[in-house]
Amino acid sequence: MQSGKGSGKYVSDINVTPLVDVMLVLLVIFMVTAPMMFSGINLDLPRTKKVNSINLSAEQVVLSITKTNEYYLGKDKVLFGEIVNFVKDKFKKSSVDTLFIRADYALKYGNIAYLMAHLKKSGISKIALVTEPIEKE
Repeated sequence: MQSGKGSGKYVSDINVTPLVDVMLVLLVIFMVTAPMMFSGINLDLPRTKKVNSINLSAEQVVLSITKTNEYYLGKDKVLFGEIVNFVKDKFKKSSVDTLFIRADYALKYGNIAYLMAHLKKSGISKIALVTEPIEKE
């Protein structure tokens, strides 16, 4: 690593251009994929006026219910009878005590009420329903 003049001195400067290019590409990749990392289950959530804003993360326990009555805890599909055990297990691992339920808008109210009663009977009492805010028209 000598300069072009042959002075015998080493050039110790790092070329940061490739580093910046790589970092910008990684930043764009993470910006695009971060919203999709939360949940791969596509639901049409009910719309309500904004009451409390929450930012769901991977640490929180999120139960998603599709319009065909399929249950997902995070991205993992679970059966109705296994929900309580899985939720309690997740509570222990993540040290949280609130279950967030994302239910598709097409589901009947009775299905959600039955699920919530089942969860409360099993000792899971902190339950929050996730909705989307109504957009201003």
